[in-house]
Amino acid sequence: MRFAGIDIGSRTIKLVVVDDQGGILVRRQAETGFDPLMEASKLIHQVDCDRIMATGYGRLLFKDAYQVPTVTEIKAHARGAKAFFRNHHAVLDIGGQDSKAISMAENGMVKKFEMNDRCAAGTGKFLEIMAKTLGFEIQNFGQEALLADEELAISSMCTVFAESEVTSLIARGQNRRNIALGLHTSAISRISGMISRISPTGDIVFTGGVAKNPCIIELLAKKTGRRIHVPPDPQLIGALGAALQFTGDR
Repeated sequence: MRFAGIDIGSRTIKLVVVDDQGGILVRRQAETGFDPLMEASKLIHQVDCDRIMATGYGRLLFKDAYQVPTVTEIKAHARGAKAFFRNHHAVLDIGGQDSKAISMAENGMVKKFEMNDRCAAGTGKFLEIMAKTLGFEIQNFGQEALLADEELAISSMCTVFAESEVTSLIARGQNRRNIALGLHTSAISRISGMISRISPTGDIVFTGGVAKNPCIIELLAKKTGRRIHVPPDPQLIGALGAALQFTGDR
């Protein structure tokens, strides 16, 4: 049997296919674009699978079109993280437009969670806009921030006001890398508080696309005093967790 999980996110759509033992067979990813259902359909038609589970903000749209079961992003990321780190009970997922802190019980079930879905602060979209404003590629933004020689404080975490503040700092001749470090530090203050409220101790499994940002990882470890574990292809963990819903506890 081949089981697929599709995570229809605000920025990208991820697809993972596993066998009945939970081994990953296929990985796919595409931009969500203006028609997420069409893009999701393209991905599905590229693979063979017996069953499919949908997650992400577009899961209900996909459910209505294909009559498939769905799972929340919280449960999907908890299950996907468990596939790589069975003994850790705190998961932080930062995606394109929201952040989630998840606490899990010994059996892997979700105990409690907190979401930041009303503000883009610290999310992939926020970092993408700030990188563009500073003239950096988003893929290199975190690494550039780590090369700063000092941190410039950013007072606002609202995307619109922060962009205006960054533009003003650039106009005053401030070092772009120092501004970038300030932005990352401001983002971490919100993110670290959320994970600490949900799960105050123990290692953290970091999932979602922002987990590929080395500056966020380093600052999060310093701020919390905890070890940060990033699974391979962290942006695919939600899709993986959705697919693994079919395989039981493996």
